[in-house]
Amino acid sequence: MLKFTPILLAVLYGLLIYRFSAWRTKSELDARSKPLNDPILNVLTGRMATALDLKQIRVFIYDIDPINGLAAPDGRIFITRGFIEKYREGKVTADELASVIAHELGHVALGHTRRRMIDFSGQNAMRLALGMVLGRLIPGIGFYLANLLTTLVAARLSRHNEYEADAYAAALLTKAGIGTAGQKRLFEKLERLSGVSGQPLAWLMSHPKTGDRIAEIAKLENSWADEN
Repeated sequence: MLKFTPILLAVLYGLLIYRFSAWRTKSELDARSKPLNDPILNVLTGRMATALDLKQIRVFIYDIDPINGLAAPDGRIFITRGFIEKYREGKVTADELASVIAHELGHVALGHTRRRMIDFSGQNAMRLALGMVLGRLIPGIGFYLANLLTTLVAARLSRHNEYEADAYAAALLTKAGIGTAGQKRLFEKLERLSGVSGQPLAWLMSHPKTGDRIAEIAKLENSWADEN
């Protein structure tokens, strides 16, 4: 029984981290967000709501600088203040921002948001358990190796989720009559808008490469055209 104690402790640690992370995320978003109310975006979100047979899609502004969109574990959609500022400056168009909302709706509809919280906890547990085991087998570098392996697994899962959310957004935007042009344009703008230069090795990235994401959407559109 004692030899399984480190693993049991790691699992317990992961569950505690999950509970704490969910509570902290909700508290942070509640304290630093307000409803997004923009006439043009309201029309576009209304069209997406109709396509999904929903009464409305509520979007909130999260008061932080980084350019991002996110879906909370409770299903709410948030666009950061930094993103909204780029929209109001004319650097991002309404249909481009609508594609972000559609993408985050994809994460919610496909269960990614809750799964990410669970995966995050599981990864922490796996990192701790592997670190304990490898730390004994390979003293000095075992914990670093455990961290690298866990990071690789997490990045792979994240990229898969991003592709799925992209596909959901493309289908929703098409059904709503908004189209995918804004979605593809925004991918090309994001690196410049966020001030990120250069990219890490693809297998360590949490998001797919821009060109790959655009290419996947083009494949979807071609497959839809072939069906019609």
